This record gives sequence, structure tokens and C-alpha cells, in this order.
Amino acid sequence: MFANIQNGQLANKSFILQRNTKICSSFLNILWDEGYILGYKVDPLDEKTIKIFLKYKNNKPVITSLKALSKPGKRIYYNLKQLWKINTIEGLLIVSTNKGLLTLVECRKNNVGGEPFVIVK
Repeated sequence: MFANIQNGQLANKSFILQRNTKICSSFLNILWDEGYILGYKVDPLDEKTIKIFLKYKNNKPVITSLKALSKPGKRIYYNLKQLWKINTIEGLLIVSTNKGLLTLVECRKNNVGGEPFVIVK
């Protein structure tokens, strides 16, 4: 999904289509809450497809990069103490926790650690 969003932004598409999964919808909820996308909706004809509306500012994409941190070959986990030391001025860190996908700020509020999912810039 990361490559699909990046390629859609580079091609200046107004929307892209993505397969509907639980983790995709929770990831898109965070992107929408933080203002990185205009929104998304489930396709009424095919419920397995999500239509993601991309956001641009001054004809430039809002999302410049999506970088996956923890990979299946090399898992990384941060406890709460390590999360407080992270400085994310340059982007948004999304962490996979036992309470679902949360931003770094939400992890600090809820006092939970987890696996860093992606950095959005």
C-alpha cells in the first residue's frame, strides 16, 4: 500500500484504489486524522476495494515519503521509555501496538510501546 500511495502522489492522481484490509483502514484513519489525505471510502460496487483520495498542497504531494521501519526479516520493538526519546519533527511515526495502530503522541498518552510501523513525511 505504501508504494501505491507514493506512486499515485508522484503521478498527480486525485485518487487511487487499494485492497480493503483491517490494517489498511486503520492506517488510513490515522493519515486522515493527521491531514495527509483528503479521505477514503469503500467502493459500493466492490467491498474489497478502498478508494483513497490523495491530498496536494500548491500542486505538490503532501506525502513525500513512506518508510517502513520494522520488516519481517528484522523486527524492531520500542518500549515506552525508548518512545519518549524519539524526536519526530520531520514526520509522523505510526506504531503498531496491542491497542492497534497509534501515532507516537497517542502511544505516549496511553503508556504503551510497540513495533514502529511507518514514518510518514
